[in-house]
Amino acid sequence: MSATPDQQANSSAKQGFAFGISIVAAALLFVAGLVSVFQGISAIANDELFVVGRDYVFEFDLTAWGWIHLILGIVGILVAGGLAVGADWARIAAIVIASLSIIAQFLWLPYYPAWAILIIVLDLIVIWAVSTWNPNNVYNM
Repeated sequence: MSATPDQQANSSAKQGFAFGISIVAAALLFVAGLVSVFQGISAIANDELFVVGRDYVFEFDLTAWGWIHLILGIVGILVAGGLAVGADWARIAAIVIASLSIIAQFLWLPYYPAWAILIIVLDLIVIWAVSTWNPNNVYNM
């Protein structure tokens, strides 16, 4: 069944928008990864840089949180580079890293809620962008 010209134009516009958002998603993933690296380094170097709230069941030592954020940040930066050059593996890896980041930020909520919520929202945008973009439609325009 062939699509009508209106449906093709609408699909092309959506794919163009998703392609643009995917480039922005790569940039957001890079920035979030870079900030996570700095966040991890500062947590490893000095536990007193972070405000610690009440005790929670899932509480970790801030040094452990530093390593978690450092590793997620480094992998996020690498995946953002792959996403920016259009590597197929980077789309799946971006979804996996953003999902892991959402989980880590959810567990980080008691320590720094404003930052955690912001990163969760950015990760959701990254997941939406890379999951809705179909690179085959861009080449067939």
